[in-house]
Amino acid sequence: MLRDPDYSDDDLLRRIIAGEEEAFVSFFGRWQKRIYRFALHMSGSASVAEDVTQETFMSVIRDASRFDPALGTPSAYLFGIARNQVLRRLEKDRMLVPFPEPGEMSNGGKANGSNGHRAASVPPVDLARQQTIEHVRDAVLSLPEHYREVVVLCDLQEMSYEEAAAALACAIGTVRSRLHRARSLLAAKLFELRQAQPKAAARSRSMN
Repeated sequence: MLRDPDYSDDDLLRRIIAGEEEAFVSFFGRWQKRIYRFALHMSGSASVAEDVTQETFMSVIRDASRFDPALGTPSAYLFGIARNQVLRRLEKDRMLVPFPEPGEMSNGGKANGSNGHRAASVPPVDLARQQTIEHVRDAVLSLPEHYREVVVLCDLQEMSYEEAAAALACAIGTVRSRLHRARSLLAAKLFELRQAQPKAAARSRSMN
């Protein structure tokens, strides 16, 4: 069995190209969660994220020989595949990314209970934190795709500008300018969502 820390991503890709199954298992274990989270943030759909993750690693099995370390890191190569898979899936489904319903994206995209009793039992501090997370997710999903992907890669996946540029097949300057604009749009959207929350709560109280 391969000892995961003993091998770099480049080593594992070379071994995958050579047909070593254990190298693929190790590479998959190292990157599967991050690719899933990227696809989830980009699509807002757990089922799309699962499909994209599967297709991404199937592509690695088929085409790992296309990886060229001179063009970027293994992470840039992998996220580049995932990004193309997400865009292909969204185009195929002809969908605008919907905002998730409250609680929809927790627990792998499933709602927290069918009748709201579990949500009602959440401590106020935890509930406020959950609402903040949902607001951030909503705001990210509201961004146009070319802004959303730089936020997900650089801010959520913590990739460098160089790695993001390699994954997106664009110039570093393009990543910087898109990220600057995306962060401005994101801040505006979060402010809008925070402003709307007290108004929604007041309307709810007036109806009760």
